[in-house]
Amino acid sequence: MAPAPDPGETPLWHGSSVEATAEALQSDSRRGLTSAEAARRLRRHGPNRLPEPVRRGPWRLLLGQFSDFMILVLIAAAVVSGLAGEPVDALAILVIVLLNALIGFVQEYRAERAMAALKRMAAPQASVIRDGRDLVLDASELVPGDLVRLEAGNVVPADLRLSEVAALRCEEAALTGESHPVDKSSAALPGAAALAERANMAYKGTQVSHGRGLGLVVATGTATELGRIAALLSGGEPLTPLQKRLADFGRRLAWGVLGLCAMLFAAGVARGGDITLMFLTAVSLAVAAIPEALPAVVTISLALGARRMVRQQALIRRLPAVETLGSVTYICADKTGTLTQNRMQVARTWRPAADAESFYRALALNNDCRFGADGRVQGDATELALYQAALAQGQDKRRLDHDLPRVAELPFDAVRKRMSTAHRFPQTNPPPLAGEGEGGGFLVLVKGAPETLLPLCRSLPTDAQAVLEEMAAAGLRVMAFAWRRLETLPAALDAVELERDLDFLGFAGLQDPPRPEARQAVLDCRSAGITPVMITGDHPATAQAIARELGILDGDGEVITGPELARLDAAEFERRVADIRVYARVDPEQKLRIVQALQERGEFVAMTGDGVNDAPALKAADIGVAMGRIGTDVAREAASLVLLDDNFATIVAAVKQGRRIYDNIRKFVKYTMTSNSGEIWTLFLAPFIGLPIPLLPIHILWINLVTDGLPGLALAAEPAERGIMRRPPRHPKESIFAHGLWLHILWVGLLMGGVCLFTQAWAIAHGSPNWQAMVFTVLTLSQMGHVLAIRSERDSFFRQGPLSNRPLLAAVLLTFALQMAALYLPVLNPIFKTAPLSAAELGFCLVLSSVLFFGVELEKWGIRRGWVYRDR
Repeated sequence: MAPAPDPGETPLWHGSSVEATAEALQSDSRRGLTSAEAARRLRRHGPNRLPEPVRRGPWRLLLGQFSDFMILVLIAAAVVSGLAGEPVDALAILVIVLLNALIGFVQEYRAERAMAALKRMAAPQASVIRDGRDLVLDASELVPGDLVRLEAGNVVPADLRLSEVAALRCEEAALTGESHPVDKSSAALPGAAALAERANMAYKGTQVSHGRGLGLVVATGTATELGRIAALLSGGEPLTPLQKRLADFGRRLAWGVLGLCAMLFAAGVARGGDITLMFLTAVSLAVAAIPEALPAVVTISLALGARRMVRQQALIRRLPAVETLGSVTYICADKTGTLTQNRMQVARTWRPAADAESFYRALALNNDCRFGADGRVQGDATELALYQAALAQGQDKRRLDHDLPRVAELPFDAVRKRMSTAHRFPQTNPPPLAGEGEGGGFLVLVKGAPETLLPLCRSLPTDAQAVLEEMAAAGLRVMAFAWRRLETLPAALDAVELERDLDFLGFAGLQDPPRPEARQAVLDCRSAGITPVMITGDHPATAQAIARELGILDGDGEVITGPELARLDAAEFERRVADIRVYARVDPEQKLRIVQALQERGEFVAMTGDGVNDAPALKAADIGVAMGRIGTDVAREAASLVLLDDNFATIVAAVKQGRRIYDNIRKFVKYTMTSNSGEIWTLFLAPFIGLPIPLLPIHILWINLVTDGLPGLALAAEPAERGIMRRPPRHPKESIFAHGLWLHILWVGLLMGGVCLFTQAWAIAHGSPNWQAMVFTVLTLSQMGHVLAIRSERDSFFRQGPLSNRPLLAAVLLTFALQMAALYLPVLNPIFKTAPLSAAELGFCLVLSSVLFFGVELEKWGIRRGWVYRDR
């Protein structure tokens, strides 16, 4: 098979018949392409992707480390030092700049890789027929000529010429501005038809809202209609709200630090200090004190945290969702598949007539199960359960589909809550069916929610309603079945005409047991200050039974149905919404109203969904949660979080991880800002109390390198704190410096500066020539004691155990070893202007360095007793 022509050579696909299109694309409108031909076309046309911002390669990432203003100032300082006759200092500064750049490069490279991996996992997929078999592929692998299967809820993966349609409608507002779903057909159209009038085409990026169909790919990637628009646009990753707040804070802090450095420089010169030394000291302090890498570290923490969440089956599609997770106060979850196992089984049936065969035949024929190439049956949980129940009674769907072929259908939709199929009777020897009459004609089978189907039946057994209530009260999801016979089918299928004058067949009660882990997850929600709410289309009695078993519904909670909700005005619903725990028989459109009512009360809502109609609610919610297994492409596109296992417990685990990630970002901010505060106070206060400048520029830069690097980043690996799910949600507008963080930075920074200045004064008073090396050591090791102590905001380090964060312990030990090397390796002594400390001096430094550790431990003791930072 030769390669397909470039789609640009034949742009008017809507004017060609299906056969002509297949011939032009050198494809098969039934079997699709062969895998070998698809691979050849993929090499020719390239991946089916829209343009993306060009990601920086490794070299650009590395060079980008030298573009920061403060780094350029530091390089200039090295040049000044060299010109002033201090080549060793100049070389040392440049080496530290290079090491800083290398660490920054590794951090950003890891973040880029983490984000790329997340995007690959979130890539859209497409159902395609190749070699005559159904396959599910990444949409990027589609090529012109591929045969794609569309179903309600899919995002159209490429531009398609439709070859078969079954009540197919597409939402095309994003492309054409058409506000209503467009009915699709497969017939050829005039070549002059406008884009919005091409009913036989489905375009990339639009959404299937109803029905299903098949289509031949005629354009991919930038050759699609959407691609032509996207080629005009470009944009990068937006900053998260937290990054924006920290970047703004960093700018404000920079001016304050520069002012302090100017004062330090002026005070040093006024006391007769060397101008070059004071200039280098001021510049080094500015570089060390300004946390210019803070937004980047936040990005890394969020990205790597999101990758870790994938291992727990939670895929974050948008980084701001990680911040918002810790603020969720309500989780509104679908029952089926999320709170339950989504393993439906027919637990009970009820038929008024003695003819069981007719009832079970309806279960088999009015069923959208499909058979894969391997012979396995595929379909949603309800359809599979009905199929298995029919098969157990000898009604084989494959045989029945042959004997009574389906010729028309009205698919299930959320408004009718019914599905109808029409089957042609054979002209002779029709299979036995109650009231069938002679051969020929059509059998119409209808199934659906009892409240919408029973009113359409001509007569009902007197005890039908009592049986229905009994089955629903037992926690069963009840489906009703009915039938009628037609001599001819109407030319245009209409639900009103087709689904009337029905004969009732019976009920099937399906059971979907709760997930075993769901009850504990509900308890975790309650202890975390989060209210779990169940939303389902099931009967209220069914929903109530499951909600009570899981602990969602207690004595004070309310149950409301969709029709009752529709009758409530906005004010009344907003008044009651806080007490409602179960929504039953709710339309997907009402989910949006639930979200908005809760948000009006100041709540932060996570809403789950899987269907096309769930998309508005998912987008409006603070956290939209889509199902990864049964969810539609539209729902996943609208969501911030995708559950790869469709499990409610995974939402709760994601909330816990979101809280952990935010806590660890706070710890990094606490650590780096307190360290910077200690350095500032040490250098700023010394001249004002009559002491010489305690540190050289090389000391400041070294401390900045070894303490802000690995130890700070290792805080990202800190496990969740004890009781993290027993505290109330965080308000999303809460400052990262809330709950005493500002006070901690201030008083611990002052303590660190005071300890260092005491070390300097004591050493000078006792005539030690190593007083500068001692201050250098105390400041470095004090920060290591501080980072160990702030691993928890409440629990003692000894309760946590030193091995509970091995990366941090390793980073602290490495920093200690590097500091000892700066003191005791002769080759490094000239660079750092140090000399080996005596055992007494080193012991003195170790004792004073531990003051910070025990000071923070004492602070946590006061927090546990409610004596300090009571706003916690």
